[in-house]
Amino acid sequence: MAFKLHQKIAGRFSRDLGIDLGTANTLVYLKGKGIVVTEPSVVAVNQKTGQVVAVGTSARDMLGRTPTHITAIRPLVEGVISDFEVTEEMMEYLIEKAQNEKLPLGPRVVVGVPSGITNVEIRAVRDAARNAGAREVYIIEEPMAAALGARLPVHEAVGTMLVDIGGGTTDIALMSLGGIVRSKNIRIAGDVLNDDIAAYIRSEFKILIGERTAEDIKIAVGSAIRLPAPLETRIRGRDLVTGLPREILITDADIREAISGSISSILEAIKEVIETAPPEVVSDVMRLGIFITGGGALLRGLPELLVAELKVPINVVDDPLTTVVRGTGIVLEDLEKYKSVLVDDDDGAITGF
Repeated sequence: MAFKLHQKIAGRFSRDLGIDLGTANTLVYLKGKGIVVTEPSVVAVNQKTGQVVAVGTSARDMLGRTPTHITAIRPLVEGVISDFEVTEEMMEYLIEKAQNEKLPLGPRVVVGVPSGITNVEIRAVRDAARNAGAREVYIIEEPMAAALGARLPVHEAVGTMLVDIGGGTTDIALMSLGGIVRSKNIRIAGDVLNDDIAAYIRSEFKILIGERTAEDIKIAVGSAIRLPAPLETRIRGRDLVTGLPREILITDADIREAISGSISSILEAIKEVIETAPPEVVSDVMRLGIFITGGGALLRGLPELLVAELKVPINVVDDPLTTVVRGTGIVLEDLEKYKSVLVDDDDGAITGF
């Protein structure tokens, strides 16, 4: 009762936020309103003054185009913080943008993190959020947040399997009774697929392309299986032989070959989790299927490939890009109810309770 009274009073002076702190994009959920911010996880910094020049979309547009004294930084690598101060600046900007007004108290914040990260990495996320102005910080593993966001029955006595293919990591988790039964986190996801595409084009066509171009190619013609109607797109890059600009035609077959190794690694990781799961949980998965989410769920032909290889139904969740942040929003609506799914602090206490 005292906790709920405290919530009610504090809610008059601050606004609670849910944050999906992603390697590629960061989304912010404002309690009572929904998703209010979707920005690329990029910060542009002036190296001469140390000042932040731009955050989000405007900073991403600077990638590969900045003068020598300005650096466009992606402060999260493979799902964890690689540059603490820049992450702090980015979170402060996003919190202010989400609240859209100055309130007496800092917000309570629920942040999604990859499963299986270390206590040090969790502490870094928590400290960055506090330094960015959060009053209380709660941590939730992204597979659990995504499952809540997709309205899956994670609190029931039934096994639910979810694969979250994000920008920096792929999270694979089997959940039941409000907890994670088995999980595996691999550092192969959207960013690695982009690197695969850039490396393939450099090797096969002797053309150098940037990160943004590789991402655009993946979206335009990327596929996991052969498509009924071939896709193609024209790309421009620097010829490594002449040093001059050159345009070439890329097909879905090229991209399929480029990313096949990484897709196989994701598939093997899913098989590993299934192989180590309790038989009853595997039975539930065979009946209900595997749910896939994250940006990688949008890759053409991926569900069909997984069905063929795993012999279980595959379900792509609605709006897979926002499931994690929607899950943090559900937790925000009743923190007391979802206390059990939050990640404990180093000393076993859940910060804020």
